[in-house]
Amino acid sequence: MIPISTVRLGPAVEAKVLEVIRSGNIAQGPVVAEFENRFAELVGARHAVAVNNGTTALVAAIQSLGLEPGDEVITSPFTFIATLNAILEAGATVRFGDIRVEDFALDPESVRAQITDRTKAIIPVHLYGQSADMKAISAIAAEHSLAIIEDGAQAHGARFEGKGVGTFGIGCFSFYATKNLTTGEGGIITTDDDEIAATLRIMRNQGMRARYEYVMAGHNYRLTDLQAAVVIPQLDDYAALLETRRANAAALSEKLSDIEGLVLPAQLDGREHVWHQYTVLLPQGVDREAFVASLAELGIGSGIYYPKPVYDYDTYRDRADVIRSETPVADDVAARCVSLPVHQHLADGDIDTIAAAVRQVLAR
Repeated sequence: MIPISTVRLGPAVEAKVLEVIRSGNIAQGPVVAEFENRFAELVGARHAVAVNNGTTALVAAIQSLGLEPGDEVITSPFTFIATLNAILEAGATVRFGDIRVEDFALDPESVRAQITDRTKAIIPVHLYGQSADMKAISAIAAEHSLAIIEDGAQAHGARFEGKGVGTFGIGCFSFYATKNLTTGEGGIITTDDDEIAATLRIMRNQGMRARYEYVMAGHNYRLTDLQAAVVIPQLDDYAALLETRRANAAALSEKLSDIEGLVLPAQLDGREHVWHQYTVLLPQGVDREAFVASLAELGIGSGIYYPKPVYDYDTYRDRADVIRSETPVADDVAARCVSLPVHQHLADGDIDTIAAAVRQVLAR
C-alpha cells in the first residue's frame, strides 16, 4: 500500500528527544522557546507562542480579541471541524462565506456579503498548503475594521506575494502527527503584535504573568520540551522536504493532466504552496466511495478532506450560533474532493503507480 501519509522520524529527532529526557526538564522550557524562535523565523513573524495543539491555537487567538456573546466570526465552510469548534468554544457566533475552486479557500466577495454590525473577525483557512487570497481578504478586513485570524494548520511556510502565512493577522498552526512538520500534538500562534503575544503567553500558563501573579483567568495550554524536541530537527530539513513535495505534485499533475473532467490542484501566481495535500476533484458523476475503494484495491491510499461543509452535521444544524448560508461551490467541492499521496516518503516509481491507478479506475 502507498499510504496517503507516512510519519518517519530519524536519528536526529531521537537524539534531540533523548537530550531533553536526560536534561530532566521535560515540561515547557528552553526547547519550546527554541521552537518558537525557529518557527517565527520561518514564518517571518515577530512572535510565535507554542500551545498544546492547533485547535487550542485557534481558541486562544479568538479569545485574545476579547469577543463578547453575539459577536460574529466569518470563516470557510470547507475546513476541518476544529475551525468551527474553536469559534464556538471561544463564545462567538459563526457565519460562512463560500470558497473558490482554484485555491479551496474563502471567496473574498462572499465574505463581504456576510459582514454585519456584529462581525469582529475573519478566519481564512489556508487549505492543503496554499494561501487564501490575503490581498483581497486583508483589504476587506481593513475596510470594516475586522481582525484576521489565519488558520494555517496545513500551511507551514506557505507564502502569499512573498509574505508568510501567519503574518497577515494572528496565525494559527497545527503540528499534528501527519502535518508537514509535527510534534505529535502541538500548535503555535504567530503575531507581530507585542501586546497580543504577551496576552497569549499569560493565557497559556494559567493566567500567570509571574509565579502566582494571576492577571487573568487562564488555561493550561502549554507545549512540552519533549514535543518541541521532535520538531526542531525537522525544521533543519524543511526546505528539502518542501522541494520533494513540490516535485511530487508537479509529477502527478503532468501524468494526470489529460484526464477529462478531473480537476487538478495548482500553485497560483504569487503564492508558494507547501503541498500538505494533493487534492483533486473527480469528474461529475463519478462515485467517490467506489473510486476510493478501487484505489485501495490497487494499493493506493487516499483521503477525503472533507466530505461535507462543516455546518452540515446534525450537532450543528439547529444551533443559533451557527448561521448557515448558501455555499454552492463548497457543496460541490466537498462532494467531489479526493486527496492522493504527495508526501516526501514516496519511493521511486510511486508517482507512476498512483497515476496509473487513477487512470485505471476512472476508465472503468
